[in-house]
Amino acid sequence: MREFLVELLDGWGVADPVAVALISALPIVELRGGVPFGRLVLEMGSLSTWVWAVVGNLAPLPLVFWLLGVVDRYCTLHRLAWLRRVLDRLYAHTRRRHSARFVRLRDVALLVVVSIPLPLTGGWSGVLAAYVFGVPIRRASWLIATGVAVAGTAVVALVDAGLLIWK
Repeated sequence: MREFLVELLDGWGVADPVAVALISALPIVELRGGVPFGRLVLEMGSLSTWVWAVVGNLAPLPLVFWLLGVVDRYCTLHRLAWLRRVLDRLYAHTRRRHSARFVRLRDVALLVVVSIPLPLTGGWSGVLAAYVFGVPIRRASWLIATGVAVAGTAVVALVDAGLLIWK
């Protein structure tokens, strides 16, 4: 698998830092995949890997935030009743289950959701949570960027610790 990915990216002429950024931009994988790829497969330095992974993870998020609004408005304007009902139920269910805690701890909750380096937590999830709970984009941007930086630091530290143990 390692050789396949390296050959694929080399064949496309993708530089190593850009490869780390592209992998880190993917939903679900995010920098939890980009950092190990950069450190273990491409053998990049810790700081370089961290910078490119964080930049790659943050790059698509403004577009994602904007697209959530576009889809939401499109469903309302074009009277896609079935999709509107699905979204309304999803939003209502999520707000009903989590709004008491989220409203009280909004900034901390968003920061924690983004900064825990586990699957389905990260920048993409943070954008979705911020949109559903109505966190203003400027406030959400700083919280999400800080959380991504913290998560990146944690993942780099874990990968580097693993490298020290196994070498």
